[in-house]
Amino acid sequence: MSSPLAAIKAVLAGFFGVQSRRNAEKTPIKPIYFIVAGVMCAVILALLIMSLAQYLVAHGGGQ
Repeated sequence: MSSPLAAIKAVLAGFFGVQSRRNAEKTPIKPIYFIVAGVMCAVILALLIMSLAQYLVAHGGGQ
């Protein structure tokens, strides 16, 4: 199952630390899929954090 969706699932599991080594080793995924999925997830995470920070600053930090 070498698909971009499998790579995204593996990267998300790695982000949350729930991917077992055995499961990661048995899933044959092309390296380019891991790279693209990892960069996409990192960019989305950074955008979410920046959006949350801007919202909290604009609204007085929840006061």
